[in-house]
Order: sequence, then structure tokens, then C-alpha cells
Amino acid sequence: MSATTEPAGPGAGADVLGRGPVAAFPEAAAASSLTELARLPTRPLVAPDPDQAPPAGDVEVSVVIPCRNEAAAIGGCVREARAALERCGYPGEVVVCDNGSTDGSPERACREGARVVHQPIRGYGAACLRGLEAAQGRYLVLADGDGTYDLSVINRFVEPLRAGYDVVLGTRRNGRILADAMRAAHRHLLEPIQTWLSRRFFRFRVSDVRCGVRSIRREALSRLRLGATGMEFASEFLVEVARERLKTVEVPVSFRPRRSGEPRRSVGDGWRVARHLLLLSPTRLFLGPGLLLLILGLALEFALLPGPIRLPAFNVDYHFMFVGGALAILGMQLVLLGIYAKTYALVHDPEFADPWIRRFHLRYTLERGVALGGLLFGAGFIIDVGILAHWAVRGFGVLFAVRPAVLALTFMVLGAEIVFAAFFLSLLRAPAFGRV
Repeated sequence: MSATTEPAGPGAGADVLGRGPVAAFPEAAAASSLTELARLPTRPLVAPDPDQAPPAGDVEVSVVIPCRNEAAAIGGCVREARAALERCGYPGEVVVCDNGSTDGSPERACREGARVVHQPIRGYGAACLRGLEAAQGRYLVLADGDGTYDLSVINRFVEPLRAGYDVVLGTRRNGRILADAMRAAHRHLLEPIQTWLSRRFFRFRVSDVRCGVRSIRREALSRLRLGATGMEFASEFLVEVARERLKTVEVPVSFRPRRSGEPRRSVGDGWRVARHLLLLSPTRLFLGPGLLLLILGLALEFALLPGPIRLPAFNVDYHFMFVGGALAILGMQLVLLGIYAKTYALVHDPEFADPWIRRFHLRYTLERGVALGGLLFGAGFIIDVGILAHWAVRGFGVLFAVRPAVLALTFMVLGAEIVFAAFFLSLLRAPAFGRV
């Protein structure tokens, strides 16, 4: 394990992995399938460098450590990882990917025997991608460089791979979190919410979506489409593992306080992960809430159409029909956005699109969409014509027809939305179906 440094150049940061929350699985259990995915390939981060030479010798294990301004900890991390490789008898290397450090971190890592590569594109995910691309081992262990993880237990992340697993995930929740290692808000609120979102949205089990140490077989890594450059890389990695149904196992790890002081996790990092999970699930983000609002809004309008609803403390009158109309229209907008997102995924990534969206488009033609919207618009228009006729019969005098007028307006707006959506969907799906 020689100490070398590779300068940043035109090829630094190459993403040769492709594009791409899984979860930690119980011991000796295979990964669950992932059905909620609407991901698209992205461009490589930068062009690969064909002149970069691999290290000499047969490397079995590569420990990849992303690093940015970790001078207080990176040396210890490299020493700990190298000692573990030697103690366990793994032919290996430690690859440190520097992400623009200004405190001498690369030099310290190099002095301790790491091979240092550079990633000019700022971000945790970008550094991980560059380090994984530069690593030469058959088994790749990814670990943070801030000293928070015990790298002396690397064997926990290598032996399952040798035994046939594709991915090994660390878990702090089933391991040990030392005092002052994590802010209370992250430990008891933000990270549990992220884990819950992963379990809820993508139907796989996980105990710790943000653990900073994990391992993967090289051939399994080549199947993942990774491209996130920020902290959301961790959840993207897990999503891709689940999508590919890789055989995965979870092992406990200890989480220590950062050697440089305060924990680095921020609310912004947590939001980026949560945002990433939401964007990967159009059903939960758009279709589910949209259908709920649409049904709730129409139910409220129909309930108030005959007259006010009298409750013991107050009456619910026609004023709430305006609320119902707004909810129904908003719900329809969300449903259409969800269908657009699913259609976009079907066109650009058909292998991983939900089966129902293909069946939907095979049956829901432009003409049927226009007919459905036209019928709904026509129903609203007929109600308005009836109101006008009733007003004329009464000699154009005082008229109170707010209830049917609100319902008619809602029908007409929903109908118009469906008509125009049918045209847009036809344009969106044309590349996949060869027709509009």
C-alpha cells in the first residue's frame, strides 16, 4: 500500500458508475424490491481520464474515504484502516478522495500511506463517486473521514461480501452511539423521519439510512446508477441497491464524536435527503395526496349541495363549498402531476416504470381523455344553463343559486384540466408509444 497522490485534472471526478433509499436489511435477508422509482440517467460528472494508472498488485479490498478539511481526523482514519487490512490479511489499499481541502488533509492522508485522488466538484456524493471510480479492489468499503466510525472492524464489511452478499450496510441504531456523537434533534427526530420515509415510500426495511460506512462488491456497484453529488448520495445508493434487488445484510457499528469538534450534520443536509426521497416517489408525493384532496373536495361540495349541515355548535353552509372546490381543483392538479411524472419515467426508463402506468396509457388515449374532460365540462355547463333558465323564468329577479353554481364551476374547471392534460400526456408519451 504505497503512498501516492494523483493530481486533479480534466478527468478528476469522473462518474463511470452511471446514475441513482435502500435500506438496511435484517441479517441474512435479501433486499426487497423497489417499485416507487422515477429516476433518469444523468451525465458523467466530468470526462474520465484514460491515462490514470491503477496501483500495482492484486487489490482485494479498497477502503474509500471522502475528505474535506478533516486534518484532525484523516490521518487516524487511514492508520486505522491500514492496520485493519494488515491484521485481517486483506490485500488492500486506502483511497482518500480530497474534496477541496485547505487544511492539509491530503498531505496527512498521503503521509499515512493512503492513495489520494482529487474531486474538484464540491459535495459528499461527488467525492464518494470519484473515490469509488479510482478504487481498484474487488470489495469496496466506503467510510467517512471524520473519525466517527471505528475502521478497525472492516472485517465486518468484507467477510459477508466474501460469503456471497452484494452489499453490507452499517447501522448505528443497532450498534452504539456514543455521548455527544450526534445532536439530539438528529438522533431523535430528523434521522428517524428519514428512515421512516424510506420504509414507507419504498417498502423495504432499514434501521439507519444515514450511516457513513458500507461496502459493496465491484460487480454490484457497476449495476447502480449513481449521480447525486450532495449528502443525498447515501439515500440514492440505498435506493439503487433496492432497485437492483441486491443481496444485502446489515452489521452494527459504533458512532463516535467527531475529532474536530461539533457534529457536522445540519438541518439542510436532512432536508436534502428527505427531498430526494420525496422526488423518487411520485405516488406518495403527488398521486396519493391528490386523490385524497380531490375526493374530499367533491364530497364536501355534494354534502352541502342540498343545504347546510347543522351541527350542535355551528352550521356548515355554502361557504365551505368554495373550500371544497379549491381542494378538488388542487387535488386534480396533483393527480395530473403524478401521472406526468410516472409517464416521464416510463418514456425514459421503461424497465423500472410501474406496470400500471403502461396499462393506463394503452387504454387512456387522447380521444378518451378529451371525451372524459368534455363530459365533465359539459355537466358543469348544463348546470349553469339550468340556473340561467330558472333565473329567466323568475323574470331575472333576485336569485340565490350559489350551491349549484359552485359545483358547476368545479366541474368545468376539472373538465378543462382533463382535456388539456390529455393533449400534454399524448405529447409526453409519444416517444414510447409511437403515437399521440
